[in-house]
Amino acid sequence: MDEAIWDLPVRGSLPADPDPALIAGLSRISSATACAKLHAQGIRRTFIEGPRPIAQGQKIAGRVRTLQFMPQREDIASGLGQEYVERHTALWHVLEDIRPGDVLVVQAYGSAYTGCFGDMLVRYFKRRGGAGIVVDGRIRDLPRVSGVGLPIWCTGATPHYASQAELFPWAYDVPVAVGGALALPGDLCVADDDGAVVVPLRRAGQVLEAAADHEQWERYSRARIEEGGALSDYYPLTPETRAEYERWREVKESQ
Repeated sequence: MDEAIWDLPVRGSLPADPDPALIAGLSRISSATACAKLHAQGIRRTFIEGPRPIAQGQKIAGRVRTLQFMPQREDIASGLGQEYVERHTALWHVLEDIRPGDVLVVQAYGSAYTGCFGDMLVRYFKRRGGAGIVVDGRIRDLPRVSGVGLPIWCTGATPHYASQAELFPWAYDVPVAVGGALALPGDLCVADDDGAVVVPLRRAGQVLEAAADHEQWERYSRARIEEGGALSDYYPLTPETRAEYERWREVKESQ
């Protein structure tokens, strides 16, 4: 690594900690609901396309921390030396700075060759209190990583270590492009079996307000459909069935 060319790692800034109530609220809604409510607000590209959960039934919500891989250029950074070089990169630095509840969102260009995390790094991330990892790329040591029990969304497995192929851990707490979505440090992330969604911090309150009503009327509609109601009447609600739902909700809230 030629220090005269560029100082690595690059570190951005991190906003103040989010209101815990926002995290708690987002933990109760699905990624599909978050995505839909953001779309209704005109924020259309929030779904991180590509990463899938390595285990079903996992659900996380937390503050976004970011890690950016960049293409290797051997006069600046390469994978020679493996961990002895990587320990001085953005990968090690961001792991040392993870705080409880953080979700690490990683730009890796959907690479099929770069193993962004392995067993030891995932264990350390979990020990730091991280909530989960969403990486637009691959991981290694999949059987052992699966046994750690940390929620992870990725595009698959590879035997390579993080800088063995064409990428290098370059920067952290900087804006990243992940699976077609923009993620900023301090944004929020909701991830479940449907995938991962970036929730802009300033929109989170509006998302929660809209989601509370949406999920409640969906429960009502689901019950009516199970009882034999017509799909066209109850999904979505018509003006008539919306009035029916409002009367039902008033009764429930008065009990």
